[in-house]
Amino acid sequence: MTIQQVLLLLLLWMWLPHPCHTEMLFRRTPDLRPKSFGGRVLGNDGKAIHRQKRGWMWNQFFLLEEYTGSDYQYVGKLHSDQDKGDGSLKYILSGDGAGTLFIIDEKTGDIHATRRIDREEKAFYTLRAQAINRRTLRPVEPESEFVIKIHDINDNEPTFPEEIYTASVPEMSVVGTSVVQVTATDADDPSYGNSARIIYSILQGQPYFSVEPETGIIRTALPNMNRENREQYQVVIQAKDMGGQMGGLSGTTTVNITLTDVNDNPPRFPQSTIHLRIPESSPVGTAIGSVKATDADTGINAEVEYRIIDGDGTDMFDIVTQKDTQEGIITVRKPLDYETRRLYTLKVEAENTHVDPRFYYLGPFKDTIIVKISVEDVDEPPVFSRSSYLFEVHEDIELGTIIGTVMARDPDSASSPIRFSLDRHTDLDRIFNIHSGNGSIYTSKPLDREISQWHNLSVIAAEINNPKDTTRVPVYVRILDVNDNAPQFAVFYDTFVCENARAGQLIQTISAVDKDDPLGGQKFFFSLAAVNPNFTVQDNEDNTARILTRRNGFSRHEISTYLLPVVISDNDYPIQSSTGTLTIRVCACDSRGNMQSCSAEALLLPAGLSTGALVAILLCIIILLVIVVLFAALKRQRKKEPLILSKEDIRDNIVSYNDEGGGEEDTQAFDIGTLRNPAAIEDKKLRRDIIPESLFVPRRTPSAPDNTDVRDFINQRLKEHDTDPSAPPYDSLATYAYEGNDSIAESLSSLESGTTEGDQNYDYLREWGPRFNKLAEMYGGGESDKDTS
Repeated sequence: MTIQQVLLLLLLWMWLPHPCHTEMLFRRTPDLRPKSFGGRVLGNDGKAIHRQKRGWMWNQFFLLEEYTGSDYQYVGKLHSDQDKGDGSLKYILSGDGAGTLFIIDEKTGDIHATRRIDREEKAFYTLRAQAINRRTLRPVEPESEFVIKIHDINDNEPTFPEEIYTASVPEMSVVGTSVVQVTATDADDPSYGNSARIIYSILQGQPYFSVEPETGIIRTALPNMNRENREQYQVVIQAKDMGGQMGGLSGTTTVNITLTDVNDNPPRFPQSTIHLRIPESSPVGTAIGSVKATDADTGINAEVEYRIIDGDGTDMFDIVTQKDTQEGIITVRKPLDYETRRLYTLKVEAENTHVDPRFYYLGPFKDTIIVKISVEDVDEPPVFSRSSYLFEVHEDIELGTIIGTVMARDPDSASSPIRFSLDRHTDLDRIFNIHSGNGSIYTSKPLDREISQWHNLSVIAAEINNPKDTTRVPVYVRILDVNDNAPQFAVFYDTFVCENARAGQLIQTISAVDKDDPLGGQKFFFSLAAVNPNFTVQDNEDNTARILTRRNGFSRHEISTYLLPVVISDNDYPIQSSTGTLTIRVCACDSRGNMQSCSAEALLLPAGLSTGALVAILLCIIILLVIVVLFAALKRQRKKEPLILSKEDIRDNIVSYNDEGGGEEDTQAFDIGTLRNPAAIEDKKLRRDIIPESLFVPRRTPSAPDNTDVRDFINQRLKEHDTDPSAPPYDSLATYAYEGNDSIAESLSSLESGTTEGDQNYDYLREWGPRFNKLAEMYGGGESDKDTS
């Protein structure tokens, strides 16, 4: 150890705090008082001065942190000049940690720390001290405040906020380029000694990187570090306190440094020449192959653009850069022909799109390759002399006339013969046909421009030796017009002439149409087929004509309709004409020439009865008929009686049977005798007038006793119906008119009666009272008449 180091250590030892017995006196100010006279004090200069108030003289207490002794750590001593040592004073301590962390001896004033103190938790404590009289508990001195300051020791190592740092620096950076700064912190007191003074050093990562001792900035230490050689580096940085001196505490952190890419490498083709092949039948846009230049860089620094810079096929091929794969795709630009050229040579260049000017000195950032493309021969389909054909023909040509010829050849060297055919999907009516050997198209049916002006055909050419390879070509046939249609009236004309018309009066303007379409446009001429004494035609020379009267007055009674033949002709060659007939009715008109009536029957009506009056009369008749019909319908509806008279008598279904019985003599329709007279029950009888609906065998029911009650009778029948499958449905309406055995009148019905009319005695009717006298006379009288006869 050198003398300088020994002196430095000695100096540090002198500055370090040492545990000691600190005594702090609560004493009055020094008694340098002159004698007083009469309550006044004379100074040294003989002048009177006032006496000062007593007070405490304070010093700070210092305590070393992290005490490791077994006893309480002694802090200091409080003492007042009023303390005579007889125990009459009591020292009291209050404030931060008083009574827990710090305790005081009430008699001696000694202060102790009860546990180890960490300065990093709290650097100082503020307390208050007071001396009081033990007997009177009155303070002998005013309360005063003092501070216990904790002296720091180097007990905390430097720490980094991150265990691992991540940083990056561009490759090829110059020496001293800043990478990242790391900073450590020390919890020790930076204002006391060197416990918190940190020095940085590099433990791992040399010689590539260095660190500044005071700032912790990591910098590059080697020039031209190449990412393509090594991309990742791990650097370990140490932070040590005590200024880096021996015995200081230290902490470390790891910094992962990545070299980022720069464009310092040009693209390179792996070979100087490449050979590709393509069939001559490949359509335009077909991809032939690809070329790719490798670049050691990444990202945009490795992006390459391809282009064809030279060669004999620059106009036949294109190259497209594929961004995702960084390849150059060579495609066909124009159709190829093996018979014309079989080999092409291209010079393709690949160049970086993002060049860094700092690295121009590394050379040109591009490369070239020679691409040779061989065209392979294939059996090609026939080739037409044109891409499409247009033929024009008049519609009046004869059948079998040739309208045009298509030509095709075999592009191969073998030059096979060609067979032609028509696609019948384009000629469904089979109007045309084609010669299979020479390609001549001729008509097989008459043409009509007015039906179809254009015909779009598709001609197929195929090699005889290889009929599967075909080629199509569109053929457009335009039908030219000839004057083969006569003009006709444009519309149907409803023409009339007034009875009071005058000679030369216009009654109709006519026009014509023609299906033909001459080059000079339509031109029509109008004339009468024969001289007409009543009407004439005047040609307006604008494809219209006027119909005029030739005499005054017309009569519906004499002639109600005139037929006027009009000849219409065109001016094309050959001239076509037609005769159209106008039907001219004679009508009654008002003074303004408006038609009122054209029928002769209208003259039989009263003169003063107009059409509106006739319509009103007709409407009145119709309304009266409707009212009569409605009244009759309402009257018929009122005669119908409702099936249910009581509102309370409601069923799910009401079935109305409109069968009219045969009277009392009809004993086979419904067996109601059992309800009228239980004593006369007999077996069920089937109706003889209709076919029975049910095939069930009639079931015999036991007869009711003579004295049975109607309630029991009905309940019995109800049970029988519930168990009988041939019984009516549950929503049927059944009416029971049985009066019971207790009725003195018994049953008045003669149905199922065992006696005849002659055996009946009606004398008992007179015993029923005056209300039945008439009935007794009727039946009694009948008996007397019968007896007398």
